[in-house]
Amino acid sequence: MTVLNPNTCLVQFAKAPILGCVKTRMQSALGEVGCLNLHSALVEHQFYLQREALVSNFELWCSAEHNFFDQLVDGTDVPVRVQQGIDLGERMHNVFVDRLRQYSHVIIIGSDCPSLDGEYVAEALSRLQQGIPAVFGPAADGGYVLVGLNHANSALFDGVYWGSDQVMEQTRERLKGLGWQWGELPILPDIDRPDDLKLLSDFTKLNHFLV
Repeated sequence: MTVLNPNTCLVQFAKAPILGCVKTRMQSALGEVGCLNLHSALVEHQFYLQREALVSNFELWCSAEHNFFDQLVDGTDVPVRVQQGIDLGERMHNVFVDRLRQYSHVIIIGSDCPSLDGEYVAEALSRLQQGIPAVFGPAADGGYVLVGLNHANSALFDGVYWGSDQVMEQTRERLKGLGWQWGELPILPDIDRPDDLKLLSDFTKLNHFLV
């Protein structure tokens, strides 16, 4: 398929759907099986949304090999690769190092924000193409749902308290320390806690998880 920005790469990060290991903060509302189903549905939603948008070359990078991912990409041209690194920061840095050898601009997104669409990715790419070194999509919980870079530097990710409400703020401090300019897109919500489930009402294939 022809994409709008052939010198760019969009990477979707996804955890392997293992019972009891995904969406654990939702267990009080959904139980383990419900959490597993929600996680899988969110990954699928984001995958099809971005694949159909054709904004950029698109790849799926997973926490571990799993037949769920093989089935998801079956019949598509989307490559599946396994993340490498001891924490999220190292895994993201390694992807940026790898993909920026081939592409001028690289973006990583998570799988937990169903409102992150192709237009949002296109705006991030536009900022990078204007020469801004880094662009972020802040999350309502203090993290971020998107990070895009024109070049990699591990200092951007070192020592960040991943999973906390300080991730974006700590990242801003590291950006200042590097002397980088950066852009921020509108804040979007992740689906991580029971209170977030109400946000799924806008998405036909996800609103059956409403409780």
